[in-house]
Amino acid sequence: MQFGVFSVSDITRDPVSGETPTEAERIDGILKIAVKAEEVGLDVFAIGEHHNPPFFSSSPTTLLSHISALTERLIVSTATTLITTNDPVRIAEEYAMLQHLSKGRMDLMLGRGNTAPVYPWFGQDIRQGLPLALEHYNLLHRLWREDVVDWEGEFRTPLQGFTSTPRPLDDVAPFVWHGSIRTPEIAEQAAFYGNGYFANHIFWPTSHSKRLVDFYRQRFEHYGHGTRKQAIVGLGGHAYIAKRSQDAVDEFRPYFNEAPVYGHGPSLEEFTKGTPLSVGSPQEVIDKTLTFHDAFGDYQRQMFLIDHAGMPLKMVLNQLDLLGEEVVPVLRKELAARRDPESAGAPTHAGLVQAKYGDAPARQPRPNANRGDNTAGDMPYQDDES
Repeated sequence: MQFGVFSVSDITRDPVSGETPTEAERIDGILKIAVKAEEVGLDVFAIGEHHNPPFFSSSPTTLLSHISALTERLIVSTATTLITTNDPVRIAEEYAMLQHLSKGRMDLMLGRGNTAPVYPWFGQDIRQGLPLALEHYNLLHRLWREDVVDWEGEFRTPLQGFTSTPRPLDDVAPFVWHGSIRTPEIAEQAAFYGNGYFANHIFWPTSHSKRLVDFYRQRFEHYGHGTRKQAIVGLGGHAYIAKRSQDAVDEFRPYFNEAPVYGHGPSLEEFTKGTPLSVGSPQEVIDKTLTFHDAFGDYQRQMFLIDHAGMPLKMVLNQLDLLGEEVVPVLRKELAARRDPESAGAPTHAGLVQAKYGDAPARQPRPNANRGDNTAGDMPYQDDES
């Protein structure tokens, strides 16, 4: 079981102090948050992708590469990578490079995002969002697994004899999560390829997320990747923790009330009762998170949102201390005791390499020589078969 935190990279006015951080302050702060996550014993840090104010993370691979250089154990990931408006060729290249630079300590979550104007900014039509997502991943999947790709689809120019470089580390594609809150076609695609499925599990009741997770598990088994219990599931969550329950409520309320995605609707108490949001003491957050296992069964990754809505850096770092020292150790122990031996382990690069090669050495692609035209020919690698 992996535990981590994610950020959507918002830059929001602190409703208590009235201050809005600069982009530079927020970027510097997110580095401190990621490093702190490793220090307190968490496994994963993920960043969202946005291309407009008031967000800063327009280049997730650049940010995550730097974080991987600042850490030793932390897995870096995304929440999410926009599979619709990014060219799948560039995703293949950029995330393979991140995989090399992090020595395999990475994966990525693919999604369509929630910012409608991003589609025309990148030359796409939002009305084609779902077909774009499905076709782009179908191509991305091949780019990471085939040295030479011939491809033709609806949404980008054809590829003839194309090789994505660098090849994935150890010739093993990065692990992919498909994220969705409402679309069964995305869960179907995740199951078809045997990839992970991630339910954001923040704004909706658990019963809503459970329907798609159950569907994904059923289809995962249908496609022959293993039993339903062996499907790979990740969940989001949102928590605010304080030593005393009432302090947590009092401290978090102004941020909840003014949050663009929460505020000016149901009260904090109503939202906490009706959704996975946890606000309270460490034990209360533990108890509510354990209800996720009651609903979904064994799952492989739990991610918490802890830094949005204008919360100052000092408060976020304190949240990480409480999460890493008082909440996650108990959750690890409790969930390990409940775990079915048949369930899949959490995805790692080492596990993927072992599954592909066993005890044999991993492939290390070596390009053929430049023919004089800056290409290596129709068979670009020395071990390519004729």
